[in-house]
Order: sequence, then structure tokens, then C-alpha cells
Amino acid sequence: MAEGNTDMTAGGAPQETEGTRRDFLYIGTAVFAAAGIGRGVVWPLIDQLNPADNVKALASIEVDLSKVAVGSQMKVLWRGKAVFIRHRTEADIAEARAVPLDDLPDPATDESRAERPEWLIMLGVCTHLGCVPIADRGEYDGWFCPCHGSHYDTAGRIRKGPAPRNLDIPPYAFLNDTTIKIG
Repeated sequence: MAEGNTDMTAGGAPQETEGTRRDFLYIGTAVFAAAGIGRGVVWPLIDQLNPADNVKALASIEVDLSKVAVGSQMKVLWRGKAVFIRHRTEADIAEARAVPLDDLPDPATDESRAERPEWLIMLGVCTHLGCVPIADRGEYDGWFCPCHGSHYDTAGRIRKGPAPRNLDIPPYAFLNDTTIKIG
């Protein structure tokens, strides 16, 4: 029996240990090599699937409202979609609040759609097939989608036509009285 290659078990029988130690070294080396390859090769491949910096920059935008006169509207792009920002008149607000919820296919109060009553901020994308509705058209003084005939009121709620729901409200917050952040 060669020295250094065997250990004695509790019963006194010799046990081979050299292969076990060598196997551990091989496996440990392979694990460290795989981790290095994963960090150096695999992670960059996965990381390239993240959005580009220019796309991340469009995740939120700030909009100056000071140039939007009462009764007018502006359109901005956010994430490639039109966003309508309407500075509503007292008549627009009163008209929107006077509508009984039972008359709406997708019931929503005017208060739930506009954080500040004078400002209506919503996506300008028809909820039927994604067309862009035209402002100040249609039967309800709001928006009209000419593609398939959906009519929206002064709160952007669907009133008539094939659209299944109201125009969507994007996440936004007022940074001050004249600036909002969308997204």
C-alpha cells in the first residue's frame, strides 16, 4: 500500500481518497470558469435586451402648460403615442359633470379623469383600433375618431361608436402650476 493515498475507516479498512480530492479541484475550477464566462459573455448578451438610453429618456417627459390657452388643446408625443392636453373651459367641465353615469358605456366621473378640473390629460389613441381622434368634433363636443365613428365627450369618455372604453389617462403629476410630468 502506498503512503498518502489511503485513509483508514473506522473499521480499519483502507479507503481511497485521492480521487475525491482531485474531483473536487476539477469541479471547483470548472465552476469558477463557468462563472467567469457567464459574467464576461452571457451577461452582456442578456444586458443588450434592455432598452436603449434614448428609449429610457422618453419614459417620462415634462410639458410646459403656460402656452395652452383656456379652451384650446395641445398634442405631445410620449412613448411614441399622442397625448392630448386640453385646457378646459368652465362650460366643458360643467358639461362633463352633468352627464349621468348610466348614459356611459364605460362609466367614469369627470373628477376621476382630471386631477385638476381645468386640465384634461389623456392618450390620443382611440381604444377601438388605435386611430388618433380629432378634437372638437363629434356629437359630444369632445373628440371624434373618423376611422370607425367613435364619439368621445369633453372628458374623453366614450359615448357612441365601437370603442370599448374611454380614452386612457397616462400617469402624470403636476410639478407646479404650469408644468406636468407624464410618465
